[in-house]
Amino acid sequence: MNPSKILPLSADRSIAYHKINGQSDGANKPGVIFLGGFKSDMTGTKAIYLDQWAQRRGVPFIRFDYRGHGDSSGAFEEGCIGDWADDAREVLVRLTEGPQVLVGSSMGGWIALLLAKAFPDRVAGYIGIAPAPDFTERRWEAFSEDERSTIMTKGRLELPSQYSDAPYIYTRKLFEDGRKHLVLQDKLKLDCPVRLLHGTADPDVPMSVSMALLEHLECADARLTLIKDGDHRLSTPSDLSLLGKTLHGVLAGAVA
Repeated sequence: MNPSKILPLSADRSIAYHKINGQSDGANKPGVIFLGGFKSDMTGTKAIYLDQWAQRRGVPFIRFDYRGHGDSSGAFEEGCIGDWADDAREVLVRLTEGPQVLVGSSMGGWIALLLAKAFPDRVAGYIGIAPAPDFTERRWEAFSEDERSTIMTKGRLELPSQYSDAPYIYTRKLFEDGRKHLVLQDKLKLDCPVRLLHGTADPDVPMSVSMALLEHLECADARLTLIKDGDHRLSTPSDLSLLGKTLHGVLAGAVA
């Protein structure tokens, strides 16, 4: 695998990314940006699948790491939703041209919605893979009183992760900042195709979240696909095939 490229943003901040320029065939193809989840990086199964999918089809594509994730600068526990949305904004503005299809996985689905709200003219489509908008509020409500007290008094809480040996670190900053970026409190207008993919057996983000998102959307072309017995990652061969077909459909509609 080729080494990551680095987008310098300041003396102490940089974003690592991989970019496919695509083919210039006169079709004015939209590009695709993959936005990963909480504590995920751009080497995950879905990111690599989409990278290879885009290479085979000559579609412009970018995958990247938020600050504190993967090869980007910073410490994970120092980041928050607003910071990671700023990183996504830098990628969109500085590394892409023209319309883009945003593919957001879990927390990346929330970040992608914030990006779509900020740059509606640059978004040609939105695909949410087990999207987790406003997840900090749901996570806060699920904590025990002792866990909430630990976060408020010590500023952080460490909990084991089922996806890696390193623990999840939840900070007071994460929750306080998250409340500034909620998207499910009011109607959400998106003038582009929206596709939501969600597993019925997702233990981390219940499918009711995608249903609530669908209800909040003001969108003429929004669809939710439920995958029977699908988990949170949706990374099985059949899941990835569905993702590829979904992206193909959104791109085909965007250039029709």
